[in-house]
Amino acid sequence: MILRTPLVAGHQLQLLLLPSVLLLMLHLLLCDAKTVNPGDSMQMQHHQMTAEPGLPEPRAYMPDAQHLDFVYHDHEELTRFLRATSARYPNLTALYSIGKSIQGRDLWVMVVSSSPYEHMVGKPDVKYVGNIHGNEPVGREMLLHLIQYFVTSYNTDQYVKWLLDNTRIHILPTMNPDGYAVSKEGTCDGGQGRYNARGFDLNRNFPDYFKQNNKRGQPETDSVKDWISKIQFVLSGSLHGGALVASYPYDNTPNSSPLGAVFQTYSAAPSLTPDDDVFKHLSLVYARNHAKMSRGVACKSATPAFENGITNGAAWYPLTGGMQDYNYVWYGCMEITLEISCCKFPPAYELKKYWEDNQLSLIKFLAEAHRGVQGFVFDPAGMPIERASIKIKGRDVGFQTTKYGEFWRILLPGYYKVEVFAEGFAPREVEFVIVEQHPTLLNVTLQPSKRLEGIGPMGPGGVPVGGVVGPGGLYRPIPSPQHYRPPVPPYAGAASSDSGIFSTISNGLNSLYSNIFG
Repeated sequence: MILRTPLVAGHQLQLLLLPSVLLLMLHLLLCDAKTVNPGDSMQMQHHQMTAEPGLPEPRAYMPDAQHLDFVYHDHEELTRFLRATSARYPNLTALYSIGKSIQGRDLWVMVVSSSPYEHMVGKPDVKYVGNIHGNEPVGREMLLHLIQYFVTSYNTDQYVKWLLDNTRIHILPTMNPDGYAVSKEGTCDGGQGRYNARGFDLNRNFPDYFKQNNKRGQPETDSVKDWISKIQFVLSGSLHGGALVASYPYDNTPNSSPLGAVFQTYSAAPSLTPDDDVFKHLSLVYARNHAKMSRGVACKSATPAFENGITNGAAWYPLTGGMQDYNYVWYGCMEITLEISCCKFPPAYELKKYWEDNQLSLIKFLAEAHRGVQGFVFDPAGMPIERASIKIKGRDVGFQTTKYGEFWRILLPGYYKVEVFAEGFAPREVEFVIVEQHPTLLNVTLQPSKRLEGIGPMGPGGVPVGGVVGPGGLYRPIPSPQHYRPPVPPYAGAASSDSGIFSTISNGLNSLYSNIFG
């Protein structure tokens, strides 16, 4: 757009007679015209990313409509915002792509932290994933505003500063950009845009603990699986729409027969993890800091109400191939599903209210990564042991140390024992206590494998219990699995088939239910 004035168009000769003040006004006017020239769009965006003045309280956030208004952003606009933010705040942000969608759109991740370009030793990695269902974009927009709030509040909000100084926050605003591209604003129900460009539900596309998932892997889910295999995420939230509830694992449940699978979808049988107390706590943290969620009010008369605004996933409705169960069972990352809007794709004018409802919850939830136990696993020389397998006794879902020997586990106050195994080292069990006020720091030193003499109780064939005899008579612990998982249920094989009429009916009913509720 070019701004024209009568003065500039037809009275150039009179400029010599203008007072200096009018010349100044003309200069400013011409500068304004240059600022809004489409050719200067990147310069304008960079200029408008100026940090906002003091924001002492999380709910004091006031948007600057010039750089991130409460509207839906298409993929190009989302990309421009993330790139401009990264350029404006290089000390707080780093932008990277974990892959591309079917149609070639980048799956952008923004790291927000005081050390964005490298892992901070001793500081946990956490994440948010939005828009896994393309027609549920409220979470996508909330995550953009969360990024904006973090970078503009770092120097004025002490809570945000503490969080960014002690945590690496990875934000994937959209996991399904292709689905979003064909979704329609104002559509509260239905499945248009829910799936990726090949028609796959991405939240049914992950490996499943209870039932073999034969659905072909998609580029979007493959990218996420590769992402979480490389970073030891401690805590995660997946943002959805269509309900108002925080849902926690397990999402799936054992089915004894194909016929049971049909009707299991509509029963209210919870499927609880060994960390059920922690998952309920995490869900309550989000729900109680939300403006409405903890009231447990149903979105519609025909939809369920959730006590305290939380639910076990399978108790709501079971599903196979969900992302939160995969995060937990395969990598020990505690992920919950956050349904944050009764309408899947509400009109844009409601986005500001959704931000006000969710802002505090989004921030407080991430801080829970600092609850429980954290520490390092070392060898006798003080060198970190990478990929040591760790399990809290009595909780048969484990996790591993990073290449720096670090580990974290969210736990509630109480007495615990941790079991630590590593290749070439004798296993060790350590007791510790968790308190409410601060995380427990626990460093574990493992000793190298010893010779058979005095190694402990012997099993059949003269082999020590829990190990084997290696070369030179050295005791070698039985290699632990990459990640501890619950014992494989006896019903898993019976429920693994995706063929047959009962499976077809069950999948159809499940798809219908999820299209309506989330």
